[in-house]
Amino acid sequence: QEGRDQRPSEQVLRERRPRDLARRLDRLNGILDPTRLDDYVAHGGYAAAATALSERTPQQVVEEVSGAGLRGRGGAGFPTGRKWALARAEKNEPKYLVCNADEGDPGAFMDRSLLEGTPHAILEGMIIAGYAIGASQGIIYVRAEYPLAVCNAKEAIRQAQAAGLLGGNILGAGFGFDVIVREGAGAFVCGEETALLASLEGRRGMPRPRPPFPVQRGYLGKPTVINNVETLANIPLIMEKGKDWYAAIGTKGSKGTKIFALAGKVNNTGLVEVPIGATLRQIVYEIGGGIPKGRAFKAAQMGGPSGGCVPVRYLDLPIDYESVKEVGAIMGSGGMIILDENTCMVDIARYFMDFCAKESCGKCPPCRIGTTRMLEILRRICAGKGELADLDKLETLAVQVKKNSLCGLGQTAANPVLSTLRHFRDEYMEHIALKQCRASACPGLVESPCSHACPAGVDVPDYLTLAAEDRYAEALAVIQMRNPLVSVCGRVCDHPCEHRCRRADIDEPLSIRDIKRHVTDTVAAPWRPPEAWTGHETQHRVAVIGAGPAGLTCAYFLRFFGHRATIFEALPEPGGMLRVGIPRYRLPDERLKLDV
Repeated sequence: QEGRDQRPSEQVLRERRPRDLARRLDRLNGILDPTRLDDYVAHGGYAAAATALSERTPQQVVEEVSGAGLRGRGGAGFPTGRKWALARAEKNEPKYLVCNADEGDPGAFMDRSLLEGTPHAILEGMIIAGYAIGASQGIIYVRAEYPLAVCNAKEAIRQAQAAGLLGGNILGAGFGFDVIVREGAGAFVCGEETALLASLEGRRGMPRPRPPFPVQRGYLGKPTVINNVETLANIPLIMEKGKDWYAAIGTKGSKGTKIFALAGKVNNTGLVEVPIGATLRQIVYEIGGGIPKGRAFKAAQMGGPSGGCVPVRYLDLPIDYESVKEVGAIMGSGGMIILDENTCMVDIARYFMDFCAKESCGKCPPCRIGTTRMLEILRRICAGKGELADLDKLETLAVQVKKNSLCGLGQTAANPVLSTLRHFRDEYMEHIALKQCRASACPGLVESPCSHACPAGVDVPDYLTLAAEDRYAEALAVIQMRNPLVSVCGRVCDHPCEHRCRRADIDEPLSIRDIKRHVTDTVAAPWRPPEAWTGHETQHRVAVIGAGPAGLTCAYFLRFFGHRATIFEALPEPGGMLRVGIPRYRLPDERLKLDV
Protein backbone atom coordinates (compact mmCIF):
# COMPACT_ATOMS: atom_id res chain seq x y z
CA GLN A 1 0.00 0.00 0.00
CA GLU A 2 2.87 2.36 0.81
CA GLY A 3 4.41 1.76 -2.61
CA ARG A 4 1.07 2.20 -4.32
CA ASP A 5 0.58 5.61 -2.74
CA GLN A 6 3.89 6.74 -4.22
CA ARG A 7 3.21 5.61 -7.76
CA PRO A 8 2.55 8.29 -10.40
CA SER A 9 -1.11 9.13 -10.89
CA GLU A 10 -2.84 8.47 -14.22
CA GLN A 11 -2.80 12.24 -14.82
CA VAL A 12 0.97 12.37 -14.29
CA LEU A 13 1.46 9.47 -16.68
CA ARG A 14 -0.64 11.25 -19.31
CA GLU A 15 1.36 14.45 -18.86
CA ARG A 16 4.56 12.50 -19.39
CA ARG A 17 3.23 10.98 -22.55
CA PRO A 18 0.47 13.25 -23.88
CA ARG A 19 0.14 11.24 -27.10
CA ASP A 20 -0.11 7.86 -25.38
CA LEU A 21 -3.68 8.03 -24.09
CA ALA A 22 -4.51 4.67 -25.67
CA ARG A 23 -1.62 2.87 -23.99
CA ARG A 24 -2.88 0.11 -21.78
CA LEU A 25 -0.72 -2.96 -22.22
CA ASP A 26 2.65 -1.21 -22.33
CA ARG A 27 1.70 1.71 -20.08
CA LEU A 28 4.28 0.62 -17.49
CA ASN A 29 7.10 -0.18 -19.92
CA GLY A 30 10.00 2.09 -19.07
CA ILE A 31 8.37 3.20 -15.81
CA LEU A 32 8.84 0.18 -13.54
CA ASP A 33 11.85 -2.09 -13.09
CA PRO A 34 10.87 -5.40 -14.73
CA THR A 35 13.16 -7.35 -12.39
CA ARG A 36 11.44 -6.12 -9.21
CA LEU A 37 8.18 -7.64 -8.07
CA ASP A 38 7.67 -4.72 -5.65
CA ASP A 39 7.60 -2.26 -8.54
CA TYR A 40 4.81 -4.16 -10.28
CA VAL A 41 2.82 -4.55 -7.06
CA ALA A 42 3.23 -0.82 -6.36
CA HIS A 43 1.48 -0.14 -9.65
CA GLY A 44 -1.47 -2.40 -8.82
CA GLY A 45 0.08 -5.63 -9.95
CA TYR A 46 -1.55 -8.96 -9.00
CA ALA A 47 -4.60 -7.17 -7.58
CA ALA A 48 -6.66 -8.49 -10.51
CA ALA A 49 -5.47 -12.04 -9.85
CA ALA A 50 -6.31 -11.71 -6.16
CA THR A 51 -9.79 -10.46 -7.02
CA ALA A 52 -10.40 -13.24 -9.54
CA LEU A 53 -9.25 -16.01 -7.21
CA SER A 54 -11.10 -14.73 -4.14
CA GLU A 55 -14.27 -13.16 -5.53
CA ARG A 56 -15.01 -14.88 -8.86
CA THR A 57 -15.70 -18.44 -9.87
CA PRO A 58 -13.82 -19.79 -12.87
CA GLN A 59 -17.04 -19.62 -14.88
CA GLN A 60 -17.49 -15.96 -13.99
CA VAL A 61 -13.95 -15.21 -15.14
CA VAL A 62 -14.67 -16.88 -18.48
CA GLU A 63 -17.89 -14.90 -18.84
CA GLU A 64 -16.11 -11.63 -18.00
CA VAL A 65 -13.48 -12.23 -20.70
CA SER A 66 -16.16 -13.26 -23.19
CA GLY A 67 -18.20 -10.17 -22.42
CA ALA A 68 -15.17 -7.94 -22.94
CA GLY A 69 -14.92 -9.14 -26.55
CA LEU A 70 -11.20 -9.95 -26.33
CA ARG A 71 -9.90 -11.73 -29.41
CA GLY A 72 -6.61 -13.58 -29.67
CA ARG A 73 -3.77 -11.25 -30.61
CA GLY A 74 -1.61 -13.98 -32.11
CA GLY A 75 -3.06 -13.51 -35.57
CA ALA A 76 -6.23 -15.54 -36.03
CA GLY A 77 -8.38 -13.35 -33.81
CA PHE A 78 -10.33 -16.24 -32.25
CA PRO A 79 -12.51 -15.10 -29.31
CA THR A 80 -10.50 -15.77 -26.15
CA GLY A 81 -13.49 -16.39 -23.92
CA ARG A 82 -14.87 -19.01 -26.29
CA LYS A 83 -11.52 -20.84 -26.35
CA TRP A 84 -11.43 -20.84 -22.55
CA ALA A 85 -15.00 -22.11 -22.33
CA LEU A 86 -14.19 -25.01 -24.66
CA ALA A 87 -11.16 -25.95 -22.58
CA ARG A 88 -13.07 -25.63 -19.32
CA ALA A 89 -15.74 -28.00 -20.63
CA GLU A 90 -13.15 -30.73 -21.26
CA LYS A 91 -13.15 -33.43 -18.58
CA ASN A 92 -9.69 -34.81 -19.32
CA GLU A 93 -7.05 -33.87 -16.73
CA PRO A 94 -4.56 -32.31 -16.28
CA LYS A 95 -4.97 -29.20 -18.41
CA TYR A 96 -2.23 -26.93 -19.64
CA LEU A 97 -1.89 -23.26 -20.50
CA VAL A 98 0.79 -22.22 -23.01
CA CYS A 99 1.91 -18.63 -23.53
CA ASN A 100 3.00 -18.33 -27.18
CA ALA A 101 5.98 -15.96 -27.32
CA ASP A 102 7.45 -17.46 -30.49
CA GLU A 103 7.37 -14.15 -32.32
CA GLY A 104 8.69 -15.02 -35.77
CA ASP A 105 7.52 -12.11 -37.94
CA PRO A 106 10.44 -10.07 -39.28
CA GLY A 107 10.40 -6.62 -37.68
CA ALA A 108 7.83 -7.53 -34.99
CA PHE A 109 8.75 -7.26 -31.32
CA MET A 110 5.49 -6.70 -29.43
CA ASP A 111 5.77 -9.90 -27.37
CA ARG A 112 9.44 -9.28 -26.74
CA SER A 113 8.73 -5.80 -25.39
CA LEU A 114 6.02 -7.02 -23.01
CA LEU A 115 8.07 -9.93 -21.71
CA GLU A 116 11.12 -7.73 -21.25
CA GLY A 117 9.29 -4.74 -19.78
CA THR A 118 6.43 -6.18 -17.70
CA PRO A 119 6.90 -9.96 -17.30
CA HIS A 120 4.77 -10.02 -14.15
CA ALA A 121 1.77 -8.78 -16.14
CA ILE A 122 2.07 -11.86 -18.35
CA LEU A 123 2.33 -14.12 -15.31
CA GLU A 124 -0.72 -12.48 -13.76
CA GLY A 125 -2.68 -13.05 -16.95
CA MET A 126 -1.57 -16.70 -16.97
CA ILE A 127 -2.64 -17.20 -13.35
CA ILE A 128 -6.13 -15.87 -14.13
CA ALA A 129 -6.35 -17.92 -17.33
CA GLY A 130 -5.17 -21.06 -15.57
CA TYR A 131 -7.77 -20.54 -12.85
CA ALA A 132 -10.52 -20.03 -15.46
CA ILE A 133 -9.82 -23.19 -17.47
CA GLY A 134 -8.72 -25.40 -14.56
CA ALA A 135 -5.07 -25.72 -15.54
CA SER A 136 -2.33 -26.41 -13.02
CA GLN A 137 0.67 -25.89 -15.26
CA GLY A 138 1.67 -22.98 -17.47
CA ILE A 139 4.43 -22.86 -20.05
CA ILE A 140 5.99 -19.79 -21.66
CA TYR A 141 7.30 -20.86 -25.07
CA VAL A 142 9.71 -18.11 -26.09
CA ARG A 143 12.24 -17.97 -28.90
CA ALA A 144 15.85 -18.30 -27.73
CA GLU A 145 16.78 -15.20 -29.77
CA TYR A 146 15.14 -13.12 -27.00
CA PRO A 147 17.74 -13.58 -24.21
CA LEU A 148 16.57 -10.59 -22.13
CA ALA A 149 12.93 -11.68 -22.37
CA VAL A 150 13.92 -15.19 -21.30
CA CYS A 151 15.98 -13.84 -18.39
CA ASN A 152 13.28 -11.46 -17.15
CA ALA A 153 10.53 -14.09 -17.46
CA LYS A 154 12.56 -16.60 -15.42
CA GLU A 155 13.35 -13.98 -12.78
CA ALA A 156 9.67 -12.99 -12.56
CA ILE A 157 8.68 -16.64 -12.08
CA ARG A 158 11.28 -17.04 -9.32
CA GLN A 159 10.05 -13.93 -7.52
CA ALA A 160 6.38 -14.90 -7.87
CA GLN A 161 7.08 -18.36 -6.48
CA ALA A 162 8.93 -16.87 -3.51
CA ALA A 163 6.02 -14.51 -2.82
CA GLY A 164 3.39 -17.24 -2.97
CA LEU A 165 1.92 -15.94 -6.22
CA LEU A 166 2.79 -19.20 -7.96
CA GLY A 167 2.78 -22.68 -6.48
CA GLY A 168 0.41 -24.94 -4.60
CA ASN A 169 -1.93 -22.51 -2.87
CA ILE A 170 -1.86 -19.06 -4.47
CA LEU A 171 -2.88 -16.28 -2.04
CA GLY A 172 -4.59 -18.90 0.11
CA ALA A 173 -7.33 -19.38 -2.47
CA GLY A 174 -6.83 -23.14 -2.76
CA PHE A 175 -5.72 -22.86 -6.39
CA GLY A 176 -2.36 -24.26 -7.46
CA PHE A 177 -0.60 -23.10 -10.61
CA ASP A 178 3.02 -22.97 -11.70
CA VAL A 179 4.88 -21.71 -14.76
CA ILE A 180 8.04 -22.79 -16.56
CA VAL A 181 9.94 -21.29 -19.52
CA ARG A 182 10.79 -23.34 -22.60
CA GLU A 183 12.99 -21.88 -25.32
CA GLY A 184 12.31 -22.46 -29.02
CA ALA A 185 14.89 -22.64 -31.78
CA GLY A 186 13.38 -19.83 -33.86
CA ALA A 187 11.41 -21.71 -36.52
CA PHE A 188 8.67 -19.47 -37.91
CA VAL A 189 6.29 -22.41 -38.26
CA CYS A 190 6.43 -23.02 -34.50
CA GLY A 191 4.22 -20.00 -34.05
CA GLU A 192 1.44 -22.28 -35.34
CA GLU A 193 -0.10 -23.90 -32.29
CA THR A 194 0.15 -27.59 -33.25
CA ALA A 195 3.76 -27.15 -34.44
CA LEU A 196 4.50 -25.34 -31.17
CA LEU A 197 3.10 -28.28 -29.20
CA ALA A 198 5.23 -30.72 -31.20
CA SER A 199 8.30 -28.65 -30.36
CA LEU A 200 7.34 -28.57 -26.67
CA GLU A 201 7.12 -32.36 -26.69
CA GLY A 202 10.62 -32.64 -28.10
CA ARG A 203 9.62 -33.46 -31.66
CA ARG A 204 10.32 -31.56 -34.86
CA GLY A 205 8.10 -28.48 -35.08
CA MET A 206 5.59 -29.59 -37.71
CA PRO A 207 1.83 -28.99 -37.67
CA ARG A 208 -0.80 -31.70 -37.63
CA PRO A 209 -4.34 -31.79 -38.99
CA ARG A 210 -7.14 -30.40 -36.83
CA PRO A 211 -9.48 -31.56 -35.29
CA PRO A 212 -8.75 -32.57 -32.62
CA PHE A 213 -7.94 -29.01 -31.59
CA PRO A 214 -5.42 -28.30 -28.82
CA VAL A 215 -8.22 -27.46 -26.38
CA GLN A 216 -9.33 -31.08 -26.87
CA ARG A 217 -5.96 -32.81 -27.23
CA GLY A 218 -2.89 -30.66 -26.93
CA TYR A 219 0.31 -30.89 -24.92
CA LEU A 220 0.99 -34.53 -23.97
CA GLY A 221 -2.47 -35.36 -25.32
CA LYS A 222 -4.22 -33.24 -22.68
CA PRO A 223 -6.52 -30.19 -23.12
CA THR A 224 -4.34 -27.15 -23.77
CA VAL A 225 -5.10 -23.47 -24.23
CA ILE A 226 -2.53 -21.52 -26.24
CA ASN A 227 -2.69 -17.75 -25.88
CA ASN A 228 -0.40 -15.09 -27.31
CA VAL A 229 1.63 -12.85 -24.95
CA GLU A 230 -0.39 -9.77 -25.85
CA THR A 231 -3.66 -11.66 -25.29
CA LEU A 232 -2.63 -12.63 -21.77
CA ALA A 233 -1.46 -9.08 -21.02
CA ASN A 234 -5.07 -7.91 -21.53
CA ILE A 235 -6.52 -10.26 -18.89
CA PRO A 236 -5.52 -8.35 -15.71
CA LEU A 237 -6.98 -5.16 -17.19
CA ILE A 238 -10.30 -6.84 -17.93
CA MET A 239 -10.52 -8.31 -14.43
CA GLU A 240 -9.51 -5.04 -12.76
CA LYS A 241 -11.56 -2.56 -14.83
CA GLY A 242 -14.41 -4.77 -15.99
CA LYS A 243 -15.69 -5.90 -19.35
CA ASP A 244 -17.63 -2.70 -20.06
CA TRP A 245 -14.55 -0.52 -19.53
CA TYR A 246 -12.50 -2.77 -21.80
CA ALA A 247 -15.11 -2.88 -24.57
CA ALA A 248 -15.59 0.90 -24.54
CA ILE A 249 -12.94 1.33 -27.23
CA GLY A 250 -12.53 -0.64 -30.42
CA THR A 251 -14.99 -1.62 -33.11
CA LYS A 252 -18.17 -3.66 -33.01
CA GLY A 253 -16.39 -6.95 -33.63
CA SER A 254 -12.93 -6.14 -32.24
CA LYS A 255 -12.52 -4.60 -28.79
CA GLY A 256 -9.61 -3.04 -26.93
CA THR A 257 -6.23 -1.86 -28.17
CA LYS A 258 -3.62 -3.41 -30.45
CA ILE A 259 0.14 -3.00 -30.41
CA PHE A 260 1.71 -2.62 -33.85
CA ALA A 261 5.40 -2.82 -34.69
CA LEU A 262 5.68 0.17 -37.00
CA ALA A 263 8.64 -0.21 -39.35
CA GLY A 264 9.78 0.59 -42.86
CA LYS A 265 9.59 3.94 -44.63
CA VAL A 266 8.20 6.04 -41.79
CA ASN A 267 9.87 8.74 -39.71
CA ASN A 268 8.97 7.36 -36.27
CA THR A 269 9.46 3.61 -36.03
CA GLY A 270 8.79 1.41 -33.01
CA LEU A 271 5.87 0.01 -31.06
CA VAL A 272 2.57 1.88 -31.15
CA GLU A 273 -0.52 0.95 -29.16
CA VAL A 274 -3.76 2.24 -30.63
CA PRO A 275 -7.46 1.47 -30.22
CA ILE A 276 -8.61 -1.17 -32.67
CA GLY A 277 -10.39 0.80 -35.37
CA ALA A 278 -7.67 3.43 -35.73
CA THR A 279 -6.91 4.21 -39.36
CA LEU A 280 -3.68 3.78 -41.26
CA ARG A 281 -3.56 7.55 -41.74
CA GLN A 282 -3.57 8.10 -37.98
CA ILE A 283 -0.83 5.53 -37.43
CA VAL A 284 1.40 6.58 -40.34
CA TYR A 285 1.03 10.36 -40.20
CA GLU A 286 -0.10 11.32 -36.68
CA ILE A 287 2.01 8.78 -34.79
CA GLY A 288 4.59 7.75 -37.36
CA GLY A 289 5.33 11.30 -38.46
CA GLY A 290 4.83 10.63 -42.17
CA ILE A 291 7.13 9.31 -44.88
CA PRO A 292 10.82 10.34 -44.93
CA LYS A 293 12.22 12.63 -47.64
CA GLY A 294 8.73 13.87 -48.52
CA ARG A 295 8.00 10.74 -50.51
CA ALA A 296 4.51 9.40 -51.06
CA PHE A 297 2.88 6.62 -49.05
CA LYS A 298 2.28 3.60 -51.27
CA ALA A 299 1.09 0.73 -49.10
CA ALA A 300 1.31 -0.92 -45.69
CA GLN A 301 2.32 -4.54 -45.45
CA MET A 302 0.34 -5.93 -42.52
CA GLY A 303 0.34 -9.28 -40.75
CA GLY A 304 3.95 -10.34 -41.17
CA PRO A 305 5.36 -12.46 -44.02
CA SER A 306 1.99 -14.11 -44.55
CA GLY A 307 0.07 -10.84 -44.46
CA GLY A 308 -1.02 -8.65 -47.34
CA CYS A 309 -0.43 -5.18 -48.69
CA VAL A 310 -2.99 -2.43 -48.05
CA PRO A 311 -2.72 0.32 -50.74
CA VAL A 312 -2.94 4.07 -50.32
CA ARG A 313 -6.65 4.27 -51.17
CA TYR A 314 -7.40 2.52 -47.87
CA LEU A 315 -5.52 5.03 -45.71
CA ASP A 316 -8.76 5.90 -43.90
CA LEU A 317 -9.90 2.31 -43.43
CA PRO A 318 -10.50 1.48 -39.73
CA ILE A 319 -8.11 -1.34 -38.85
CA ASP A 320 -9.79 -4.36 -37.32
CA TYR A 321 -9.85 -8.08 -38.04
CA GLU A 322 -12.73 -7.97 -40.53
CA SER A 323 -11.94 -4.80 -42.48
CA VAL A 324 -8.29 -5.70 -43.06
CA LYS A 325 -9.28 -9.17 -44.26
CA GLU A 326 -11.70 -7.66 -46.78
CA VAL A 327 -8.86 -5.81 -48.54
CA GLY A 328 -6.64 -8.90 -48.76
CA ALA A 329 -4.46 -8.57 -45.66
CA ILE A 330 -4.59 -9.84 -42.08
CA MET A 331 -4.03 -8.11 -38.76
CA GLY A 332 -1.74 -10.95 -37.74
CA SER A 333 0.31 -10.47 -34.62
CA GLY A 334 0.78 -6.75 -35.41
CA GLY A 335 3.65 -6.31 -37.86
CA MET A 336 3.18 -3.17 -39.98
CA ILE A 337 5.78 -2.27 -42.61
CA ILE A 338 5.24 1.06 -44.36
CA LEU A 339 6.17 1.19 -48.05
CA ASP A 340 6.82 4.36 -50.03
CA GLU A 341 6.85 5.16 -53.74
CA ASN A 342 10.36 3.73 -54.11
CA THR A 343 9.08 0.26 -53.22
CA CYS A 344 8.45 -2.32 -55.93
CA MET A 345 5.38 -4.37 -55.02
CA VAL A 346 6.49 -7.31 -57.16
CA ASP A 347 9.80 -7.35 -55.31
CA ILE A 348 7.95 -7.14 -51.97
CA ALA A 349 5.90 -10.21 -52.92
CA ARG A 350 9.13 -11.98 -53.92
CA TYR A 351 10.82 -11.06 -50.63
CA PHE A 352 8.05 -12.41 -48.41
CA MET A 353 7.52 -15.49 -50.58
CA ASP A 354 11.24 -16.23 -50.22
CA PHE A 355 10.81 -16.08 -46.42
CA CYS A 356 7.74 -18.34 -46.44
CA ALA A 357 9.33 -20.89 -48.78
CA LYS A 358 12.41 -21.13 -46.54
CA GLU A 359 10.36 -21.36 -43.34
CA SER A 360 7.95 -24.01 -44.66
CA CYS A 361 8.35 -27.18 -42.60
CA GLY A 362 7.87 -29.24 -45.78
CA LYS A 363 5.24 -31.57 -44.36
CA CYS A 364 2.46 -30.84 -46.84
CA PRO A 365 3.06 -30.63 -50.64
CA PRO A 366 0.86 -27.56 -51.30
CA CYS A 367 3.03 -25.42 -49.06
CA ARG A 368 6.37 -27.12 -49.70
CA ILE A 369 6.08 -27.17 -53.49
CA GLY A 370 3.61 -24.34 -54.07
CA THR A 371 5.61 -21.64 -52.29
CA THR A 372 8.76 -22.71 -54.13
CA ARG A 373 7.06 -22.56 -57.54
CA MET A 374 5.55 -19.16 -56.75
CA LEU A 375 8.97 -17.91 -55.71
CA GLU A 376 10.47 -19.13 -59.01
CA ILE A 377 7.85 -17.22 -61.01
CA LEU A 378 8.33 -14.05 -58.96
CA ARG A 379 12.10 -14.20 -59.39
CA ARG A 380 11.64 -14.60 -63.14
CA ILE A 381 9.33 -11.58 -63.32
CA CYS A 382 11.70 -9.43 -61.23
CA ALA A 383 14.56 -10.38 -63.57
CA GLY A 384 12.59 -9.21 -66.62
CA LYS A 385 12.09 -12.73 -67.95
CA GLY A 386 8.43 -13.13 -67.09
CA GLU A 387 5.57 -13.86 -69.47
CA LEU A 388 1.96 -12.76 -69.32
CA ALA A 389 0.91 -16.38 -68.78
CA ASP A 390 2.89 -16.31 -65.52
CA LEU A 391 0.28 -14.10 -63.89
CA ASP A 392 -2.46 -16.69 -64.33
CA LYS A 393 -0.12 -19.45 -63.13
CA LEU A 394 0.86 -17.37 -60.11
CA GLU A 395 -2.72 -16.61 -59.14
CA THR A 396 -3.83 -20.23 -59.61
CA LEU A 397 -0.93 -21.51 -57.52
CA ALA A 398 -1.61 -18.96 -54.79
CA VAL A 399 -5.28 -19.96 -54.51
CA GLN A 400 -4.42 -23.66 -54.37
CA VAL A 401 -1.74 -23.17 -51.71
CA LYS A 402 -4.14 -21.06 -49.64
CA LYS A 403 -6.93 -23.61 -49.98
CA ASN A 404 -5.03 -26.88 -49.48
CA SER A 405 -2.16 -26.21 -47.06
CA LEU A 406 -2.21 -27.96 -43.73
CA CYS A 407 -1.50 -25.09 -41.35
CA GLY A 408 -1.77 -21.36 -41.03
CA LEU A 409 1.66 -20.73 -42.54
CA GLY A 410 0.73 -22.24 -45.89
CA GLN A 411 -2.86 -21.00 -45.76
CA THR A 412 -1.66 -17.41 -45.50
CA ALA A 413 1.68 -17.63 -47.36
CA ALA A 414 -0.01 -16.63 -50.60
CA ASN A 415 -1.44 -13.38 -49.16
CA PRO A 416 1.45 -11.14 -50.29
CA VAL A 417 1.07 -12.46 -53.84
CA LEU A 418 -2.73 -12.31 -53.95
CA SER A 419 -2.92 -8.83 -52.41
CA THR A 420 -0.27 -7.35 -54.72
CA LEU A 421 -1.89 -8.97 -57.76
CA ARG A 422 -5.21 -7.51 -56.64
CA HIS A 423 -4.05 -3.97 -55.91
CA PHE A 424 -0.87 -3.58 -58.00
CA ARG A 425 -1.40 -5.76 -61.05
CA ASP A 426 -0.26 -2.93 -63.31
CA GLU A 427 3.23 -3.21 -61.82
CA TYR A 428 3.36 -6.90 -62.69
CA MET A 429 2.29 -5.99 -66.24
CA GLU A 430 5.03 -3.35 -66.50
CA HIS A 431 7.66 -5.86 -65.40
CA ILE A 432 6.51 -8.37 -67.99
CA ALA A 433 5.38 -6.33 -71.00
CA LEU A 434 7.51 -3.19 -70.72
CA LYS A 435 10.48 -4.69 -68.85
CA GLN A 436 10.26 -1.77 -66.44
CA CYS A 437 10.22 -1.43 -62.67
CA ARG A 438 8.60 1.89 -61.79
CA ALA A 439 10.19 1.87 -58.33
CA SER A 440 13.68 1.28 -59.78
CA ALA A 441 14.14 -1.60 -57.36
CA CYS A 442 14.63 -4.72 -59.50
CA PRO A 443 18.30 -5.06 -60.55
CA GLY A 444 17.39 -7.15 -63.59
CA LEU A 445 15.38 -4.26 -65.04
CA VAL A 446 17.25 -1.21 -63.77
CA GLU A 447 20.81 -0.02 -64.38
CA SER A 448 20.55 3.17 -62.32
CA PRO A 449 17.42 4.35 -60.44
CA CYS A 450 17.84 7.99 -61.51
CA SER A 451 18.00 7.18 -65.24
CA HIS A 452 15.16 4.72 -64.87
CA ALA A 453 12.96 7.38 -63.30
CA CYS A 454 13.77 10.01 -65.95
CA PRO A 455 10.75 10.51 -68.28
CA ALA A 456 13.18 10.99 -71.18
CA GLY A 457 15.48 8.14 -70.17
CA VAL A 458 18.56 10.38 -69.95
CA ASP A 459 21.77 8.58 -68.90
CA VAL A 460 22.10 10.54 -65.67
CA PRO A 461 25.33 9.00 -64.30
CA ASP A 462 27.06 9.59 -67.66
CA TYR A 463 26.23 13.30 -67.92
CA LEU A 464 26.92 13.86 -64.19
CA THR A 465 30.39 12.39 -64.66
CA LEU A 466 31.06 14.62 -67.69
CA ALA A 467 29.74 17.68 -65.84
CA ALA A 468 31.98 16.90 -62.88
CA GLU A 469 34.94 16.96 -65.29
CA ASP A 470 33.82 20.34 -66.75
CA ARG A 471 33.09 18.67 -70.10
CA TYR A 472 29.84 20.58 -70.43
CA ALA A 473 29.39 20.28 -74.21
CA GLU A 474 29.66 16.50 -74.01
CA ALA A 475 27.33 16.43 -71.01
CA LEU A 476 24.81 18.46 -72.99
CA ALA A 477 25.11 15.98 -75.85
CA VAL A 478 24.18 13.12 -73.51
CA ILE A 479 20.97 14.94 -72.54
CA GLN A 480 20.14 15.97 -76.10
CA MET A 481 20.42 12.42 -77.37
CA ARG A 482 17.25 11.70 -75.36
CA ASN A 483 15.61 15.13 -75.15
CA PRO A 484 16.56 17.82 -77.65
CA LEU A 485 14.72 20.49 -75.61
CA VAL A 486 17.47 20.46 -73.02
CA SER A 487 16.36 23.54 -71.07
CA VAL A 488 13.18 21.73 -70.07
CA CYS A 489 15.28 19.22 -68.09
CA GLY A 490 16.87 21.88 -65.95
CA ARG A 491 14.04 24.41 -65.65
CA VAL A 492 10.65 22.69 -65.99
CA CYS A 493 11.00 18.99 -65.14
CA ASP A 494 9.78 17.95 -61.66
CA HIS A 495 13.02 15.92 -61.36
CA PRO A 496 11.71 12.44 -60.43
CA CYS A 497 15.34 11.35 -60.81
CA GLU A 498 16.15 13.02 -57.50
CA HIS A 499 13.40 11.04 -55.75
CA ARG A 500 15.20 7.89 -56.86
CA CYS A 501 18.73 9.07 -56.11
CA ARG A 502 20.43 6.48 -53.88
CA ARG A 503 22.39 9.23 -52.17
CA ALA A 504 19.11 10.35 -50.57
CA ASP A 505 19.17 7.21 -48.42
CA ILE A 506 22.33 8.56 -46.76
CA ASP A 507 21.70 12.30 -46.51
CA GLU A 508 20.52 14.37 -49.50
CA PRO A 509 19.96 13.51 -53.17
CA LEU A 510 22.29 14.98 -55.77
CA SER A 511 20.93 18.22 -57.26
CA ILE A 512 20.49 16.60 -60.66
CA ARG A 513 18.13 19.22 -62.11
CA ASP A 514 20.31 22.12 -60.98
CA ILE A 515 23.35 20.51 -62.59
CA LYS A 516 21.41 20.14 -65.85
CA ARG A 517 20.46 23.80 -65.72
CA HIS A 518 24.07 24.78 -65.08
CA VAL A 519 25.21 22.71 -68.07
CA THR A 520 22.63 24.16 -70.47
CA ASP A 521 23.24 27.73 -69.29
CA THR A 522 27.02 27.32 -69.62
CA VAL A 523 27.21 25.92 -73.16
CA ALA A 524 26.88 28.88 -75.54
CA ALA A 525 25.90 27.13 -78.79
CA PRO A 526 23.28 24.41 -79.24
CA TRP A 527 24.60 20.94 -79.84
CA ARG A 528 24.22 19.36 -83.30
CA PRO A 529 24.27 15.63 -84.01
CA PRO A 530 27.27 14.40 -86.06
CA GLU A 531 26.75 14.26 -89.82
CA ALA A 532 27.05 10.49 -89.77
CA TRP A 533 23.81 10.31 -87.81
CA THR A 534 21.84 12.13 -90.50
CA GLY A 535 23.78 10.89 -93.48
CA HIS A 536 21.41 8.01 -94.30
CA GLU A 537 18.62 9.69 -96.25
CA THR A 538 15.38 7.82 -96.83
CA GLN A 539 12.52 8.52 -99.24
CA HIS A 540 10.02 9.06 -96.44
CA ARG A 541 8.42 12.49 -96.00
CA VAL A 542 6.48 13.08 -92.81
CA ALA A 543 4.12 15.89 -91.81
CA VAL A 544 4.04 16.74 -88.09
CA ILE A 545 1.05 18.76 -86.90
CA GLY A 546 1.96 21.13 -84.07
CA ALA A 547 5.30 22.63 -83.07
CA GLY A 548 4.89 21.96 -79.37
CA PRO A 549 7.43 19.89 -77.40
CA ALA A 550 6.03 16.59 -78.67
CA GLY A 551 5.92 17.70 -82.33
CA LEU A 552 9.40 19.23 -82.22
CA THR A 553 10.90 16.16 -80.56
CA CYS A 554 9.13 13.81 -82.98
CA ALA A 555 10.44 15.72 -86.00
CA TYR A 556 13.92 15.85 -84.46
CA PHE A 557 14.19 12.08 -84.11
CA LEU A 558 12.57 11.45 -87.51
CA ARG A 559 15.34 13.56 -89.00
CA PHE A 560 17.80 11.71 -86.82
CA PHE A 561 16.81 8.51 -88.67
CA GLY A 562 17.10 10.15 -92.09
CA HIS A 563 13.45 10.99 -92.79
CA ARG A 564 12.41 14.45 -93.99
CA ALA A 565 9.89 16.13 -91.68
CA THR A 566 7.82 19.28 -92.08
CA ILE A 567 6.13 20.83 -89.04
CA PHE A 568 2.82 22.72 -89.34
CA GLU A 569 1.94 25.14 -86.55
CA ALA A 570 -1.05 27.47 -86.09
CA LEU A 571 0.72 29.92 -83.76
CA PRO A 572 3.20 32.49 -85.09
CA GLU A 573 6.07 31.01 -83.04
CA PRO A 574 6.98 27.35 -82.38
CA GLY A 575 7.11 25.97 -78.84
CA GLY A 576 3.48 25.15 -78.04
CA MET A 577 2.85 24.80 -74.32
CA LEU A 578 6.48 25.61 -73.61
CA ARG A 579 5.81 29.08 -74.97
CA VAL A 580 2.23 29.76 -73.86
CA GLY A 581 1.86 27.60 -70.75
CA ILE A 582 5.07 28.13 -68.78
CA PRO A 583 5.98 31.46 -67.13
CA ARG A 584 8.98 33.20 -68.64
CA TYR A 585 10.80 33.26 -65.30
CA ARG A 586 10.81 29.47 -65.49
CA LEU A 587 11.75 29.24 -69.16
CA PRO A 588 13.09 32.50 -70.62
CA ASP A 589 12.44 33.27 -74.30
CA GLU A 590 16.13 33.23 -75.18
CA ARG A 591 16.59 29.68 -73.77
CA LEU A 592 13.47 28.39 -75.50
CA LYS A 593 14.51 30.00 -78.79
CA LEU A 594 17.94 28.40 -78.53
CA ASP A 595 16.40 24.94 -77.93
CA VAL A 596 13.88 25.32 -80.77
